Amino acid sequence: MSTLDSLTTLGWRQHFQSQVDPDNTGTPARVMSVHRGRVEIANELGQKSIELHGHSMTMGLTVGDWVLVDTEQSQITTRLQPFGLFQRRAAGTAGDIQAIAANVDTLFIVTSANRDFNVARLERYLAIAYDAGAYPVIVVTKADLADSQQEFAAAAGKLSPGILVEMLDARDTDQVAVLRAWCGEGQTVALLGSSGVGKSTIINTLSGSEQDTSAAREDDQRGRHTTTSRSMHLLPDGGWLIDTPGMRELQLVDVGDALDDVFSDIAALAGQCRFTDCGHESEPGCAVQSAIVDDTLDPERLRRYRKLQSEDRRNTESIAERRSRDKGFGKLIKSVLSEKRKHKGGK
Repeated sequence: MSTLDSLTTLGWRQHFQSQVDPDNTGTPARVMSVHRGRVEIANELGQKSIELHGHSMTMGLTVGDWVLVDTEQSQITTRLQPFGLFQRRAAGTAGDIQAIAANVDTLFIVTSANRDFNVARLERYLAIAYDAGAYPVIVVTKADLADSQQEFAAAAGKLSPGILVEMLDARDTDQVAVLRAWCGEGQTVALLGSSGVGKSTIINTLSGSEQDTSAAREDDQRGRHTTTSRSMHLLPDGGWLIDTPGMRELQLVDVGDALDDVFSDIAALAGQCRFTDCGHESEPGCAVQSAIVDDTLDPERLRRYRKLQSEDRRNTESIAERRSRDKGFGKLIKSVLSEKRKHKGGK
C-alpha cells in the first residue's frame, strides 16, 4: 500500500495536503487519542505514543487532529488546520475553549427513548455539529423499551429541517447496521450524548470491540460514566469512530451562524419582519410573533433559541475580553521590562 493510500484510510484529504510545504520534512500523522502530556498518533508507519513538550504543549491537540511529526526527534512540529472542530466553553471560571474532536464528517447525536430525551439538549448538540461542518444524525437508542417510538421520532424530526432520525436498539446488530452508511473507508464519525444512552454499546456493535458499559440506574434512567477519554476506533468498513465521554455541561461558544441553521424556521421568519432590528416581542409587523399567534411556531422553541443565542454571545464575548485583557497585560509587562533595561543601561 502506498503512503497516500495509507493516509487516505486515516482520513487524509486535499485540505491537509495543501497545507504541507513541499520542503517540509515532517511526516503526516493523525492523533488517535490524547492523554496528559502525551498523544497516540498513527500513520503509514504504524501507531506510537509521543510525549508533548515545548511548543507541542501549546497546540491544543485533540483527537482527530492531523499533525506533522519529526520522526527522528519523535516530536510534533505542526498542527494542520482542521476542516472542522467540535468545541465548547470549558467548565470553570477561566472560560477557555475546549476542543472535543477535530475533522469529523458525521456526528451521531445519541439520546435514548426515556427521560434522557431532551429537545433543548439536542438543539445544543445540533448547533455544535453545524458549526463544525459535520453531518448530524440523531440516534435514539432503547427504542425497544419505548411505549411509543413515533413520539420520540416525531419530536426529534422537528428540531431542524431535513434532520435524519434513526430509532434503534444499540445491542441489535441488524438495527445498528443502518449507521454503517456513514462509516466507509477514510470517513470519520463521532458520537455525542449523555452518559448511559448507549454510545459505548453502539461502538461495540459497530466495531465488535468490547468497551466497558454499565446499565442505567433504575431510579432516574441516567447512566454511569463508562468512557473517560476521547479516542478513535477503526470500524470494519474502514471508517473511524470517535467516542466522547458523557458531558454534564456543554456550553456553546462562537456558534452564532450555526444557531441560525438549527433554528432556520425562526431565522426565515425574522427576515420577513417589518423592521430589521425587530426584537420579536411586541413590534408591529413581527412575522415571528404572527407565527406564534397562528400556532405555526411553538413559543417554547423561540424561547430556547433566544436562550442559546444569549449563552453563545455571553461566552464568546467573555473569551474575547479575557484574551484582550491578557494581551494588554502582556504588553504592559514587556513595556516595564523594556524601561528597566533602558534604565539599567543608562547607569
